[in-house]
Amino acid sequence: MVRSKHANLKVLQSSAARVRAGDHRRAGGKWRPRTLGITSILACLAMAVVGLPAVAQAAPRVSVKAKILPVPINPASSKSRTYPKTGNILGAGASVETQFTISGTEYGGFPSPLTGVLVYLPAGTKLHPQGFATCSNAILESHEVQKCPKRSIASPKGEVLGVVSFGSSRVQEKASVQAFFAPGNKLAFFTEGTSPASLEILSTGSFSGAASPFSQKLTAAVPLVLTVPEAPYASVLSIKIKVGAAFLQGKKLISYGTVPKKCPKGGFPAKTELKFLSGETSTASIKVPCPKK
Repeated sequence: MVRSKHANLKVLQSSAARVRAGDHRRAGGKWRPRTLGITSILACLAMAVVGLPAVAQAAPRVSVKAKILPVPINPASSKSRTYPKTGNILGAGASVETQFTISGTEYGGFPSPLTGVLVYLPAGTKLHPQGFATCSNAILESHEVQKCPKRSIASPKGEVLGVVSFGSSRVQEKASVQAFFAPGNKLAFFTEGTSPASLEILSTGSFSGAASPFSQKLTAAVPLVLTVPEAPYASVLSIKIKVGAAFLQGKKLISYGTVPKKCPKGGFPAKTELKFLSGETSTASIKVPCPKK
């Protein structure tokens, strides 16, 4: 079990609304939280929405911002050079930077804990997971992501801002989140925080078909995080991550994600659904502006 910098405080994970306080194991001489379900973060989020800011009307309130960007040559670095002729171009390879902001006071003055994320991609969006290395489930579940193959890295480290509990005190914590290509054409998201609590959380997301005007949807279940037994679960306030990678096959660039070749009048339709422990779902539907090229 991972310990925080506060004496004997523990981090636990569960799927949806169920907690298994005793569900843990020893790995590498340290207690680590068991991996159950997926995402965060994260993400997740990451691959999917591209467009203008949007606000969901249901509580908690959710706003979404996203940018279509060129594909980095080194996806692990936020300062990497990018491949030419990629980015916000019809039919081109691209990466997507997505930011979710969550607000609300229904859970002790903070938003209800996040339990699930669905992101719907515009029709015509193509994903090409073939040819990328994957990080094995064994490595991911041990949280030793530094051992993942370089070509399995799908993003630089992004940021997660949350609220954790120590007794009656609620404090903010910043953590990093990074995406990896996982077996089964999935995306894995590893979230790590160091202060005030030590956190290691693994989430995975999978894609499936979606009805028109969408093409696919990313579905992720976000584990609940408990820092102190019987205290409130951690709340997520924001997530920001950029996902995208490519490799050269001869002279041809193979990109994980590709912008649709056609853009409908008014822009690409996209939608996100965030699910919370309270049972509420916040939906944000947006129109992504058509590329200039």
